[in-house]
Amino acid sequence: MAGEVPVPSSCDCFVALPPHTASPVVIFGKNADRPRDEVQEIVHVPAATHRPGDKVQCTYLEIDQVEHTHAVVLSRPAWLWGAEMGANDCGVCVGNEGVWSREPVGEDEALLGMDLVRLALERGSSAREALDVITTLLERHGQGGNCKEQPEPFVYHNTFLLADRTEAWVLETAGRYWAAQQIREGSHNISNQLSIGSDITAEHPGLRERARSQGWWSGDGEFNFAQAFSLERQPLRMEAAKARLQAGRELVVPLIPQILDQTPNPILNPQNHNKLLSLLTSRYTRNSPLSPQLLLLLPRSVFKPLVLVAGLRAVPQVRSPTFPQDPARQVPRFRRPVDRRHQLYRRHQAALELMEREPERGQQLLQTLQELEQQGLQGMKELLEGTVSPCPEELADLFFDCVEAEMKFYT
Repeated sequence: MAGEVPVPSSCDCFVALPPHTASPVVIFGKNADRPRDEVQEIVHVPAATHRPGDKVQCTYLEIDQVEHTHAVVLSRPAWLWGAEMGANDCGVCVGNEGVWSREPVGEDEALLGMDLVRLALERGSSAREALDVITTLLERHGQGGNCKEQPEPFVYHNTFLLADRTEAWVLETAGRYWAAQQIREGSHNISNQLSIGSDITAEHPGLRERARSQGWWSGDGEFNFAQAFSLERQPLRMEAAKARLQAGRELVVPLIPQILDQTPNPILNPQNHNKLLSLLTSRYTRNSPLSPQLLLLLPRSVFKPLVLVAGLRAVPQVRSPTFPQDPARQVPRFRRPVDRRHQLYRRHQAALELMEREPERGQQLLQTLQELEQQGLQGMKELLEGTVSPCPEELADLFFDCVEAEMKFYT
């Protein structure tokens, strides 16, 4: 693109539960500020049963597999195993944020926070179970390793937002230590910050002793996780996140029901973020057997509906190519670039070039895409309200059909 492109700085998760939602639904969403040219793909992994002794290869680390894994839909950087955000067939949603704390980050390869997102979704049938998956693996294997597809290390620790149809949890980590806060109602958001204070629902058994032994807490009076473990001088990314965290709690989160019922909108529309963001929004009612599986996915484009049902049709247009000698799998890593662009990504690039080269035609294309997006949102609304009853085959093909329809507008 012409001119200097601003660095994305909008990695935020939110959740809204009744009574902050206009109807008895739970809404979960995330913006991801991954590198501008990093390819993200939408991945569906079916449920599976595994044999005793099986292993699973994560981005860097091989760990023990469990007997059963849930079906998941993931939005992930194409070079790694884990995910930035996702949902499973039990209606659990998880997203993560990068943070830095007084616990040092190390370049040694362990589990990435994005690996923990996927592991939590594959193994947790509720938000609390997913949290327990993360904390158990965190204490056993630790977190670490390069979080970008580049030779220069970029390492951080993680916070997580986890939700299901009845509650949500905030999980914040510092090395192998962690604190968690339960959210039973209302709304909450996280933004590249340690935000849990003294309202701690669960914690690492050695958390307070660690803080006391390091001189971060006197051991007397109320224990405040964020105060004890936050850096006195935070990186610029975390300093900038303070304003986003506060703005989210004051402005964005209370307006979530209205924001998601209007398209286009000024907050979650990708145009306002230079089309850099991946956003997953999950809406599901508390009593419907189908609704926990309703998703709206935005892989660098317009919202497209997806219903996580059995027999979900594969969508190769949003899957990146594979490489026999992948530089992300070889040590030393990332020594040569590879082209991970999938078909939809390439069409997006062509559309952006058109919008810059021919603004009038670009505006017409944008209007057409917004109309397509509105149709998808309206269809999801009708499905949630029960005014339409598509057959299982139609639901299984829905995301594929929407991707196909979008791609046709770019030709």
